Amino acid sequence: MATVAKIVVAHGAWSAGWAWKKMHAVWGQRGHTLFTPTWTGIGERRHLASPLVTLSTHIEDLVGHVETEDHRDIVLLAHSYGGMVATGAMGRIADRVRQIIYLDAVVPERGQSMLDTAGPEVAAALRARVAEAGQDAWLVPSNPMPPDTSADDLAWISTRRVDQPLGTFEEPTPFGSEEITVPKAYIYCLRCGPGDMFRVFAERARQRSEWEYREIDASHSPNITAPEVLADVVEGLLV
Repeated sequence: MATVAKIVVAHGAWSAGWAWKKMHAVWGQRGHTLFTPTWTGIGERRHLASPLVTLSTHIEDLVGHVETEDHRDIVLLAHSYGGMVATGAMGRIADRVRQIIYLDAVVPERGQSMLDTAGPEVAAALRARVAEAGQDAWLVPSNPMPPDTSADDLAWISTRRVDQPLGTFEEPTPFGSEEITVPKAYIYCLRCGPGDMFRVFAERARQRSEWEYREIDASHSPNITAPEVLADVVEGLLV
């Protein structure tokens, strides 16, 4: 039987706890407990969006959740942009974390922002999208969902994904992945296709002995498109 875990998700950009709805049932049936806090300014907390919301705000959201719930011995599962949030938070909650698993996620070093890790071309394209927003030029429009997302899931997602404050992408993290001492793992989604900004982090993790590395035959959000497969891969990494 797989190790039973308390899993706390650091969700991705434009998303929220709602995007992990399928995983509550899947992991619950296997004996795991899942927590999916939502960051300020998006999801059900979109009414709190403002130009003052930054990466630090989201790090505080995660730290506040872990400390308020008094979580201990958790598996921190960081998806996409959530790698920025989880890494930044580890400087304060490492003693409560059993292991950290990055799922097709950014793995920053101290002093890097999300845009720093994305590279100049991606950063310029993102800022251009923000400028096109006009009066709301502090909000970043969301990326489209992968082409393998079902029609039913697209209908579910389309009313829930919201624009995200630019400051969350521009602020550097106060803590870096090289400073993390708990067991680390990386899961790379193979169906990301051209323009995949996560491959560099996957390659780095695969080449380093202190990382466990896995691949999943899914697009960028397997919590939506391949929940059972994701559950299997994560279970295989639990320590």
